[in-house]
Amino acid sequence: VTTVTGTTHTDTGLNANTAYTYSVKARDAAGNLSGASNTVSATTQDGGGGGNKLLGYFVDWGVYQRNYHVKNIETSGSAGKLTHINYAFGNVTGGRCAMGDAYAAYGRFYSAAESVDGVADTWDAGALRGNFNQLRKLKAKHPGLKVLWSFGGWTWSGGFGQAAADPAAFANSCFALVEDPRWADVFDGIDIDWEYPNACGLSCDTSGTAAFRDLMRALRDRFGPAYLVTAAITADGSSGGKIDAADYGGAAQYVDWYNVMTYDYFGAFSPTGPTAPHSPLTSYSGIPAAGFNSDAAIQKLKGKGVPAGKLLLGIGFYGRGWTGVTQSAPGGSATGAAPGTYEAGIEDYKVLKTRCPATGTVGGTAYAYCGNQWWSYDTPATIAGKMRYARGQGLGGSFFWELSGDTAGGELIGAMRGGLG
Repeated sequence: VTTVTGTTHTDTGLNANTAYTYSVKARDAAGNLSGASNTVSATTQDGGGGGNKLLGYFVDWGVYQRNYHVKNIETSGSAGKLTHINYAFGNVTGGRCAMGDAYAAYGRFYSAAESVDGVADTWDAGALRGNFNQLRKLKAKHPGLKVLWSFGGWTWSGGFGQAAADPAAFANSCFALVEDPRWADVFDGIDIDWEYPNACGLSCDTSGTAAFRDLMRALRDRFGPAYLVTAAITADGSSGGKIDAADYGGAAQYVDWYNVMTYDYFGAFSPTGPTAPHSPLTSYSGIPAAGFNSDAAIQKLKGKGVPAGKLLLGIGFYGRGWTGVTQSAPGGSATGAAPGTYEAGIEDYKVLKTRCPATGTVGGTAYAYCGNQWWSYDTPATIAGKMRYARGQGLGGSFFWELSGDTAGGELIGAMRGGLG
């Protein structure tokens, strides 16, 4: 199952109502291995009581090179499987929420052929166009679907430090923008993607441990109970890591849920390796960094008092890869990032599934070795295991980044929905 340096291990991703038997062996500093201990058996409970939220990110830049539009959510059959969509991203600048890409959001004209409902946009004064109008039409087809506007992200998180200096003013600006009369009916709430409070991402934040909690409290006070208030948060489960840098436990009372970004743990941002899966569910022997796995993050957040039902497990609809690799097993050296369609070291699942099919699994996710390239990504089979984990842990559901990485038929979304029920 695993190798540990201590005397405990939490086994995860198990099937419900199933008997499991365990034994242990001891290894000393010289590498001598003992015989197996006596065995102990335990039977898991019936299916976990987790929620079935299924949230996907729609990125505004997807309408350009990727040619992915709101209509694709409908034609792929995915709209009926989703419970929530996060629209990414709004900007955070000058201590305020601000529009990101105005043209994509409400300026682009959609023809009848491109439109969700087969009706073209108009140029009438005051008429809404762009992604916002298409989302409005998608919600009309799926009345239970909720849409949140996500602010920040990797590129625009640098503005949160200034926002945290005056949380009330920030919250007021966000409410005014999200509830602008031109698109007030499109959005059901706000999502904050601060990467990372009191820690380093693209830039380093020094606003203090309490800043994130205070910001979320201000947003809840301004938006009130009728709106959804959520946040995408770090999944760094290491001791003294990013989860420990901010008061996620204290902020939990103000949010409907956290999107725990349980991906991007490892990748070609370390160009020489070692190769390792970017979204491991659990630890494994040889993992490059302790605490860099989904279960470690979930258990740490639970330990800080975050209710399991307010945690959504993250799935990446893409792979991360290296080139110059000479071994198929994880842990190999590399010479750099593998080529990708839009960015070196990253590729969509819909491309990788045929270009570099999975050759193995480790830590509850898949990896692929083809030629001299090594990729890791989730498949329908590993997603099924992760959804079992989410249910067994009583999580609120799962989310993914992002819609355009799936196949035209919504293969990964289908696996997530099938696993969540």
